[in-house]
Amino acid sequence: MINVLFVCLGNICRSPMAEAVLRSKIEQRKLDNRIAVDSAGTGDWHIGKVPHEGTRRILDQYGISYKNMTARLVNSDDFDRFDYIICMDKSNGENVRKLPGGDKAELLFFMDLLPEEELREVPDPYFTGNFEQVYDLISAGCDVLLDRIASEKL
Repeated sequence: MINVLFVCLGNICRSPMAEAVLRSKIEQRKLDNRIAVDSAGTGDWHIGKVPHEGTRRILDQYGISYKNMTARLVNSDDFDRFDYIICMDKSNGENVRKLPGGDKAELLFFMDLLPEEELREVPDPYFTGNFEQVYDLISAGCDVLLDRIASEKL
C-alpha cells in the first residue's frame, strides 16, 4: 500500500481538498486497494473540525466526498507511516522538516508536480477566498501524482 499525506497550515482548506480529490481519483482508477491518502496541518487551531465551508462547497460542486474528514496535526510518526508527504507551501514544508522522524517519507512541494505553473505555492483560500483556483491546481496536480505513483511504485 502506498500512503500519501497532504499538509497545509490548518488542515481545513488545501490539504483536505487534496485528500478528497486524490481519494476520488484513486477510486475512479480503481486503485483504492493500492493507495491510501490522508491530510494534516502544521497549526493546531482547527484540530477536530470539518473542512472549511469553501472547501466543502467546491467539493460538493464536483460531487467529491469529504465524509469523516476532520483536521489533525502532522506528527513525527507520519514520516514512518507515509511514502509521500506533500506540502502546500514552503512554510508548511519548513515546519514539517523541523519534526523529528524517520526517513521513509519523500517530502515534496505540491506545486513541484506542476512545473509549468508560475505559482510555486498553492494559495491559501482561507485568506484569498479563491477555492476554485485551488481546486483547479489540486485536481491537475493529483493527476500528475497518480501517474507518478503508478509508474514508480505500482
